[in-house]
Formats: sequence, structure tokens, C-alpha cells
Amino acid sequence: MGVLDGRVACVTGGTRGIGLACAKAFLDEGAKVVINGRDAKKAEASIAELNAGDRVHFIAGDVKKREDCEAIVHGTVEHFGKIDILVPNAGGGSDYAPVAQMTDAAMEDAMLWNFWHTFWTMRTALNYMIPQGWGRIMAMSSVEGKMGKPAISSYVASKHAINGLCKSAAKEVGTMGITVNALCPGAIETDEMRTAGPPAAEAMGLTYEGLLDVFAQQSAIKRLNECEDVALVAVLLASDAGAGITGSMISIDGGTSPY
Repeated sequence: MGVLDGRVACVTGGTRGIGLACAKAFLDEGAKVVINGRDAKKAEASIAELNAGDRVHFIAGDVKKREDCEAIVHGTVEHFGKIDILVPNAGGGSDYAPVAQMTDAAMEDAMLWNFWHTFWTMRTALNYMIPQGWGRIMAMSSVEGKMGKPAISSYVASKHAINGLCKSAAKEVGTMGITVNALCPGAIETDEMRTAGPPAAEAMGLTYEGLLDVFAQQSAIKRLNECEDVALVAVLLASDAGAGITGSMISIDGGTSPY
């Protein structure tokens, strides 16, 4: 028996990194899980790694498109009959630059990828969760959702927006058996970090390795966390034990953020 027996979860960006770790943790606790991504071949490998038979299902989609975000949630309900848990996890950043050189395109891309995707999936999921009187939403924010950092204002702004969305949504559905929280990981060396990290480091005048060291030294534990550290918190929030936690921006950053 797992703490998520009978539950159905949907994880965007679930074919790698934190999303894949969350999917695995949910499956280990008895849930059925839909994972989303853009690459069907990568999804095949991820599903094989999860090794959960018909309890895991893949739905392709680009989360920068509203219709795809809505289709991911609708598809979860069509395949498994309902949606209990939503983790809008997909996201990232690109074209890092100081605010004075930030382009409209870079800011719009970060907001689409992070904030708008979270809003679109959350709105669609809530319209299923409210009638059933139960739901758990854990949006993927970041330690950068609690502080400013140079050269990554587009990413920082989008993560702050996610936090505000979660706070408001939690107030709206708090009496309906639904919790809404934001997970705020510190730096984790995922595939996305390996892609986005070098240009971010360059914009800050650092090497990629130097950037990782800066992140580690800013924490209390002097090391980076792992994807599994985030997944374990997601399981807690998704379970009945998380019923009293809502509207929270939960740091999983080794003591990096100031609050």
C-alpha cells in the first residue's frame, strides 16, 4: 500500500530531471501517472526506466502552447478517468542578459515556458478538481522565485509570477479539498541546467563549473541537491499528510533562500 494509491498524477516535463523523479516517486507510492514531453523517443526510454506498466502514460505536447497545455490535462482525464495531482514542472530559461539588454522575445519566452504553462495547466486541472472536491497542485518554482539574481531577470520574474499565482489560487480553493503550493528548488544539475547554465554563467562572468560552485557555496549544506530531494517533498504534499499545507513557497535549496 502506498500513500498515493488510487490517485492520478500529471507531470509536465516528466521525461527527465525533476519531473521524471517526481513521476517515479508517485508511481512508487501507488499512483497512476501521465508524463508529458516533446520528444516521443525520449519518452519511450523514460517509460522503460519507470517500469510501471500501464500505470504510466505519455502525452506529447509543447507547454508553450495553450492548446497543448489544456490537452495534456484533458488527456490525463480521458486516459485514467480523473486528475488528482498536477505538477507543472516543465520550464527553464534562455537568452540570459542584464535587464538593460533583455529582449522582449527572451522575456516572453520565459513567461510562456514557466508562468503561462503553469497557469494554463492549473486552470484546466482546477476545473476537474473542484467538482470532485480533492486535488493537489505543486507548481515548479525556484529559489530564484524568492530572490533576485543578475543576468537572469526573465527567469526570476517568471518564477516570482508562479509564486503569486499559487498564493492566490490557494486562497480560492482552500475550502474545496484542494491545496496549491510552489516547490522552490535550489540549483540541481539537470539536463536543463547543463543546457542553460553555460550561457547564464557567461552572462555573469563565470565558467559553468564556477557557477555551480557559487550555487553550492550559497547554500547551508555547501552542495547541490538532487532531483529526488524535490520528488520526496512532492510526495508529501500530494498525500493526505499535505492537507494542511497550502499557499506555501517551499524551499528545497539546502538553506539558500533568505525565507
